Amino acid sequence: MWIKHSFFKYITAAILILILYYFLEKLELLQPVKTITGTLFYPFLIAGFLFYILRPVVHWIAKVVPLPIAILAVYAAIGGILYGAFRLLAGTIQKQVSNISQLPDKLKQTAEEASKKIEENNMGIVSGVSIRQRLTEYFGNLTTKIGEHMTEVFSTIAGATTVLVIVPFVLFFLLKDGHKLIPFLKRALPSKHKPRGEKLLQDLDYMVSSYIVGQVTIAAVDGVLTYIGYVLIGLDYALLLGILVLFTCVIPFVGPVIGAIPAIVIALMQAPSMAIYVIIIFIVVQQLESNLVAPFVFGERLDIHPLTVILLLVVAAPLYGVVGMIVAVPTYSVLKVLAKHIYQFYRLYHPT
Repeated sequence: MWIKHSFFKYITAAILILILYYFLEKLELLQPVKTITGTLFYPFLIAGFLFYILRPVVHWIAKVVPLPIAILAVYAAIGGILYGAFRLLAGTIQKQVSNISQLPDKLKQTAEEASKKIEENNMGIVSGVSIRQRLTEYFGNLTTKIGEHMTEVFSTIAGATTVLVIVPFVLFFLLKDGHKLIPFLKRALPSKHKPRGEKLLQDLDYMVSSYIVGQVTIAAVDGVLTYIGYVLIGLDYALLLGILVLFTCVIPFVGPVIGAIPAIVIALMQAPSMAIYVIIIFIVVQQLESNLVAPFVFGERLDIHPLTVILLLVVAAPLYGVVGMIVAVPTYSVLKVLAKHIYQFYRLYHPT
């Protein structure tokens, strides 16, 4: 009789699913599924992020022209912006990339100078010769290490190129047919559950959209403000470092710190006092973000405690790396909405 109770039914179903998964894994019957999922994961992940960013623009343009034409118009606008940015910034980026390739030699020189200062002022407590020798060996082997991994680098570039070729096609159909997903899923529900099911899907869509658009907006603002600050203090490689901040700030909390570390290293090489200015810029930008930009962008839409975000990132980083840190918060938001609706559904049909 106990199996008739809903709680035990759900527990039994979960145990059976876990047992089935265990045997399928042992028999390696899931390997084709894993290969297909791994191949399609990154194109759909990137296309999904771009879908939520571009969807409002496409829908706005689609009010006056057919939807496919609106999508192509957005593609053309993005292509024009990228081409214009390339023409405008290509010289600066190329120069800075060329200069940054000399960083290992500069770091080696800086380390040798620092070891000399230590040897002159530490009265024999620390061996400057030993420090210089170790640093020389390290930076001397850096170029060799990079060369040994060139095959992996080219393989990664080839994979990234393939993903970038596939993404525009996936994105086009997401923008074209994405609005049909909720009605399609709604049809699979029993009539009495359709309103609640539609509300669940709308809440999920709203939560993911709010997070992605908000986080990308914050990253863009951080990148621009940081670049302006670096230009004002005369930091080398300001444009590249600003672009780096733009990408790393997609990761909440730790992203800005990751983006600031290379700037601090370069600032120390340029002038020790420059590192202090970089830290000041970092603090100012983060204060502007937390007190002005984030409240304006997110408002009260994402009710997630900062400690929860930090714990999510701490767990996701060792498990799935950078990708895990990017998707951890939206995944948690989706699970939170699902849990809320499942609980409400359970209470509706199993009142205490």
